[in-house]
Amino acid sequence: MTQVFEGPRYLVGFGPKRVPHCFTDVLILGGGLAGLRAALAIDRRLSVTVVTKDDLQSSSSQWAQGGIAGVVDPEDRFDHHVADTLAAGCGLCHDAVVDAVVREAPDRIAELIAWGTRFDEQDGALALGREGGHSHHRIVHALGDATGREVMRAVIEQATKLDNLSLWPDTFTIDLITHEGVCRGALVWNPQHGKTLVWARRTILATGGAGQIYRESTNPPGASGDGIALAWRAGAEVRDMEFMQFHPTVLYIAGGSRSLITEAVRGAGAHLVDKDGKRFMPEFDPRAELAPRDVVSRAITEVMHRTHHASVYLDLSHLDAATVRERFPGMAAICGTFGLDLARDRIPVRPGAHYMIGGVTVDADGRTTVPGLFAAGEVTSSGLHGANRLASNSLLEGLVYGARAGEAAGGEALTSCLHGDDEFLVPPIAQPRMPADAGADALLDLADIRNSLRSLMWRHVGVERTGSSLAEALATVEGWCRYVLPHQFADPQGWQLQNMLEVARLMIRSAVRRVETRGVHFRADHPEALEAWRTHITWLRGDPDPRLAPLP
Repeated sequence: MTQVFEGPRYLVGFGPKRVPHCFTDVLILGGGLAGLRAALAIDRRLSVTVVTKDDLQSSSSQWAQGGIAGVVDPEDRFDHHVADTLAAGCGLCHDAVVDAVVREAPDRIAELIAWGTRFDEQDGALALGREGGHSHHRIVHALGDATGREVMRAVIEQATKLDNLSLWPDTFTIDLITHEGVCRGALVWNPQHGKTLVWARRTILATGGAGQIYRESTNPPGASGDGIALAWRAGAEVRDMEFMQFHPTVLYIAGGSRSLITEAVRGAGAHLVDKDGKRFMPEFDPRAELAPRDVVSRAITEVMHRTHHASVYLDLSHLDAATVRERFPGMAAICGTFGLDLARDRIPVRPGAHYMIGGVTVDADGRTTVPGLFAAGEVTSSGLHGANRLASNSLLEGLVYGARAGEAAGGEALTSCLHGDDEFLVPPIAQPRMPADAGADALLDLADIRNSLRSLMWRHVGVERTGSSLAEALATVEGWCRYVLPHQFADPQGWQLQNMLEVARLMIRSAVRRVETRGVHFRADHPEALEAWRTHITWLRGDPDPRLAPLP
């Protein structure tokens, strides 16, 4: 394996006497569903600060289309939802985690309704959709195909009512601050105030995923893996970094953004066809278009290779046109922008990076391996998704683990307050670095490196992987790390690139290490799943080799 160049612990130099300080009981990094649900779970006697690098309308949660999976139909059963999740996870889910989350789902959905979320209804009851891998109709959705937007509207409305919450938008988190192995808060930056040290009794990481590491992605621009890199540099264990889920159906039109076409479209009866109009999914899986995402993504990739064509197509022309337009108004509008009728025309699609399954290792309450640091949502590896996330379990995980992390972190912070602990009020001595390299931005074309990284990840660490291709990718990324990571940049463009390189390298190293095919990790040179690899791959900063961790 390529020798690893380990970057610095902190991306920038700083000193406690040269930057402003802020103190809060609980610091939440990320303003998506997991972060805000955590804020809502924290005791009102505690001060809470939510830091987000964009605004509350820019999280991946806002972009979620399909819905939230939950057993709310009397005809459905918890055991069915559990079985579907375990089957999709290809042997790497934690049974106890899956069972607990599935059983909590109806209460979390009811909670959202109580907060004013307007889910779609049919005949006075919740309208339930079905998506790939699910054996029943159990997906609650809103605004047809804009569930995330409606859920976040209601949750943001609740969070902004909290008089103990301070929101810091447009603020980039540079690094977590640790002292004697304990997380004490974070170093953040925004254009108005520059660097600020935010000291916290407890910190919750809810920064989302890493899809922007790939050229083809459904994720918003901010999904660059920052949280995983923050935790990694702070000494937290990360796990299963080889598992990036690729959504099978991403709108593929030159000049257009890579818009997700929700899996619910296939759940409603859409067919996948090749360039000649031939339906192909039944030859790959008896579940056809409703097979799990890893199966559909690989089938599409094979058909694209076979036909030498840049995409396949979604065909809804055999369905009732009025029903299609009513059920999927957002998608119909996006297609209309490019002169396509969702209900009548074949819609060009191909896979795109969608959901980071691996991430920061957490326990049932969202605790990481670093004391004082919690995490929730897509930034984590909780044991729920295994090697392939079941559709519409992501918003559910954000709700469940956001609430748990908020309750646990808030409980510890409140105990600290009541016992008079003042440890977080004593700033640790910063580890100084060399002065910032003012010429770094001029020396390096950061946009070119970023674009090159994203293209390389798509070519070599995408839907289909091989050992030789991964080795080439690792050598290339390692070379970039050697001259990018030592630089001290002055703004988020440089810091974000450094985070992307750190996370991409972990993903490649993990993909090299897992010499089998499992879930979303498809090794063309090792196409079978092996019982010996039914294990987690974990990484700790400072250790050159990973540890294989058995399932609980």
